[in-house]
Amino acid sequence: MTTKKPPLGVVLINLGTPDTPDAPGIRRYLKEFLADPRVVNVPRLVWLPILYCFILTFRPRKLVEKYASIWRPAGAPIRAFTQTLADRLHERLNSAYLGRAFRVAPAMTYGNPSIESVVREFQADGINDFLFLPLFPQYAGATIGAVSDKLGQVLSRLTVVPGIRFIDNYHDDPVYVHALTRSIEPHVSALDDASLLVFSFHGIPVAQSEAGDPYRSQCEHTAGLVATRLGLTDTQWKVTFQSRFGPAPWLQPYTDETMESLPEKGIKKVFVVCPGFSADCLETLEEIDMENREIFMEAGGESFTYIPALNDSDDHLGVIEHLVKSHLYDTESALV
Repeated sequence: MTTKKPPLGVVLINLGTPDTPDAPGIRRYLKEFLADPRVVNVPRLVWLPILYCFILTFRPRKLVEKYASIWRPAGAPIRAFTQTLADRLHERLNSAYLGRAFRVAPAMTYGNPSIESVVREFQADGINDFLFLPLFPQYAGATIGAVSDKLGQVLSRLTVVPGIRFIDNYHDDPVYVHALTRSIEPHVSALDDASLLVFSFHGIPVAQSEAGDPYRSQCEHTAGLVATRLGLTDTQWKVTFQSRFGPAPWLQPYTDETMESLPEKGIKKVFVVCPGFSADCLETLEEIDMENREIFMEAGGESFTYIPALNDSDDHLGVIEHLVKSHLYDTESALV
């Protein structure tokens, strides 16, 4: 008699978001996020007093209006998109005969639902075999490294350690590059000598890059692959880095400074895509599509187009399904 295997647990992990767009909710989120040494690599004796005495006291109130500007009836966009993507992947994987059942859920590196809560819920239902997929196409210690740290902490607290598989980047995966290209293609015909396609990636401190983090090279590789597929010349596209935090130098060129300088160089029309963000969030919807739009237009720009993240689109679902299936096939002789 054959015993039916429990489902394989697939966990789609994104960065996170406050539970509520008010000061208390933002403060709880920032407390967890900014206390992570992977995010702010400053000696704890120096950083924690700054965090608790100043940043957590004043910054949450300043962010209320920003979060309110992107909040939807379903809540934070990043969580809503990741939940929908997980639900659709669950249905897709279980609609085809793949040798076993799947259970798919979203988790957040910071905030809710936490990685630990999802793992414990799955284990309570008899699932003890996991595939973790951080939705960060390019590896960075501050993102995928942080997920790995969180997962290690979770495993150390479990009585039974599950079997795990972990996808640590997919920056050059052909299916991902194709989906990204398709999202940009409708705008390419509008490119001329006075326009530019900008690939804006979240920045990291220069010190992390110089310490060996492959993030910059992977970002540039992704952008180059997409530009090649689109048939662009070197003068039609540019890589920039956004969201710098603190006084230390971060990867350059900075997105905001680029937007301010482009009009005087004759670039009056920009198309901005953020390939490192799998789902739209504060950094894309507010920082790029609002703040940087204003910077560009006030500097003399005439047209600013933000190209949305892949979010819960059919193409993105295809990317994630492909990554799950290909990883399982690559690691074993058959999909199990």
